[in-house]
Amino acid sequence: MPSRLTFAALNGVHRALQRVSGGRLGWRVARMDVVELTTTGRRSGRPHTVLLTVPLRVDGRAVLVASRGGDDRPPDWLLNLQADPVVRVREGTARHGEGAGRGDGGTAPRGEGAGRGGGGTHVRDGEGRRMRARVATAAERAAWWPRVTAVYRGYRGYQERTAREIALVVLEPEGPGRPADD
Repeated sequence: MPSRLTFAALNGVHRALQRVSGGRLGWRVARMDVVELTTTGRRSGRPHTVLLTVPLRVDGRAVLVASRGGDDRPPDWLLNLQADPVVRVREGTARHGEGAGRGDGGTAPRGEGAGRGGGGTHVRDGEGRRMRARVATAAERAAWWPRVTAVYRGYRGYQERTAREIALVVLEPEGPGRPADD
């Protein structure tokens, strides 16, 4: 399985692409949106940021896959958000085909505000939108997993490689108007 160093290097290259392109590139990978997720370290208390794909949106909520490439160990970002579900999320605003690879038929909102030149992020404060993250329920996972693997078949292979059930993580707005937990 890829090492922690490998994942860090991949994230670094991805961030460099976003920086060099002025935010116009790097917000879509394999027909999926990309989000920048910042969690609070469960041991250090410091912010930790990773770039992750969003294979599915349900009722305006982004669904992430905690695959770690099919490793038997869950990703650190999952363990962090289980300890503290308050996260920061930045999303790109790159224009692309309606609903392409979003798994929602194009019905989910694309985010707040507009990026410059069709790219960049919608977040003006540089820290992202404050949200709550939770692991999908068993019923949600059963309903969503086939949709997730239809968008990116690699997730199916990751699940076959590991003994653990790969968690799906739901990002929900924090505060008033947030969807009720099941």
